[in-house]
Amino acid sequence: MKIIVNGAGGRMGTVLCGLIEQSGEHTVAAYVSAEFTLDEAQNRYQSIDEFTGDADIIIDFSHHTAVPALCAYAVRRGLPLVIATTGLTEAELAAADDAAKEVPVFRSGNMSLGVALVSCLAKIAAKALPDANIEIVEAHHNQKLDVPSGTALLLADAIKSVRPESTYNIGRHENGKRTDNEIGIHSLRMGSEVGTHEVIFATGSQVVTLRHEAENRALFAEGALTAAKFLCGKEPGLYNMDDIFE
Repeated sequence: MKIIVNGAGGRMGTVLCGLIEQSGEHTVAAYVSAEFTLDEAQNRYQSIDEFTGDADIIIDFSHHTAVPALCAYAVRRGLPLVIATTGLTEAELAAADDAAKEVPVFRSGNMSLGVALVSCLAKIAAKALPDANIEIVEAHHNQKLDVPSGTALLLADAIKSVRPESTYNIGRHENGKRTDNEIGIHSLRMGSEVGTHEVIFATGSQVVTLRHEAENRALFAEGALTAAKFLCGKEPGLYNMDDIFE
């Protein structure tokens, strides 16, 4: 695959580019980052619109505000798009939904296959323990912008799909008893923490905890590359990690 990496100058984009370059199977068609100066000889671009060369797919690890323009570019060029950015607003989510009518779009709050497995297990636990109180605790590095994490919301949404009456209590900060249907979501921001997520089910007589720890950022790059390989050749539509497991 010839891959346009949008956000190539960022933390995750750098890891992804390294993974692609070492693969021997794929190439970076364009390194795109707002931090770069245009240098076509080195395939470096400040804006994705500056690149008009051959490519098979786009992987985005930039910032959620770039999503609408990125979607427009993908549709204009007929390229599949992997959105690995989190913290999307309702308008940005709608832009991705609209693009998926024209090209295949892969969107996930977390690109880890392990997190996707935890999501599946959380749904099983939520059905098996229908009366359990559910709490989600997530921890990330002190520079992370979005709260709660996209992964925490992904896990909460997975549970809500089998417990539609669920409500979210994000960062519980007021006095009062928890409601029967709430899912508490708590965020920790500290040091260089890559990402840890726990989903806790407490019945009053037992506690079941699902936990995922990211040891380094390579796992997210690996997941994004897996998603890109999955997406190539697909029909227009919106895809996520559940589709890879099916």
